[in-house]
Amino acid sequence: MPELPDVEVYREALRARVLGEPLERVRLASPFLLRTADPPLSAAFGRRVAAVSRLGKRLVLELEGDLFLSLHLMIAGRLHWREPGAKLPGRVGLAAFDFPRGTLTLTEAGTKRRAALHVLSGRAALAGLDRGGVEPLRASPRAFREAILRENHTLKRALTDPRLLAGIGNAYSDVILHRARMSPLALTSRLRPDEVERLREATRSVLSEWTERLRREAGGEFPEGVTAFREGMAVHGRHREPCPECGAPVQRIVHATNETDYCPRCQTGGRVLSDRSLARLLRDDWPRTVEEMEALEARRSAAK
Repeated sequence: MPELPDVEVYREALRARVLGEPLERVRLASPFLLRTADPPLSAAFGRRVAAVSRLGKRLVLELEGDLFLSLHLMIAGRLHWREPGAKLPGRVGLAAFDFPRGTLTLTEAGTKRRAALHVLSGRAALAGLDRGGVEPLRASPRAFREAILRENHTLKRALTDPRLLAGIGNAYSDVILHRARMSPLALTSRLRPDEVERLREATRSVLSEWTERLRREAGGEFPEGVTAFREGMAVHGRHREPCPECGAPVQRIVHATNETDYCPRCQTGGRVLSDRSLARLLRDDWPRTVEEMEALEARRSAAK
């Protein structure tokens, strides 16, 4: 799912191309994309773009006349800038937003259609989409602390809960926790004040650094290749690869469709966190420390 750095770079690229331009029309290939009926989508046609903003993981086009288009890409939605009137790709194309200088196309891989477009009249209606989480790059130390400690969750869940913090998802939460050297399963209720501050600093530095990195990679062009798995991420998507800090093999916990990646040596004091599916499979062979894990791998290699 595109997260804060990705959506922010999308926002900057789109702003440079459509600010002050009229939205000529929107072509929908999938009626399921549009989640509102009043005002109709046609009410946006011909209105100029007054601002392009981000609301959590949503991209928002503010049109003249206090009309807003909110676009949530969900997991597999991606944006592309094409020539004016560009044809939508057949199987994955969901919508095309036509402007005089080009066309913004929305695609979504896979068979499930989760991306969402809302047409809203007035800022109060737009505020109704706000899940309430504080913006992590703008939050004061006090605001961040209050958000993290509001409810008792694991750190992984707290970082990705849009009611607490805006714009952070599965990928960057792994990178943040590795930077902070904190376990994804640590409970927020047990955090010391210095640990909360360390988490805040890691959150700010990771999000800022990756936003700048993606901005540089785009090089003034519209960002393509947005993905949850990027070269250079410390642990996310790097299961069994060596941790860039200590060399221990990165471990993961899989729950439903979500994956949490972490370094047992840097984050959990050498303890391997239990993954239920693997624990059931391995039973007594489940390694509980980095040393046990390395010994298990050595026995498997010797048996081949």
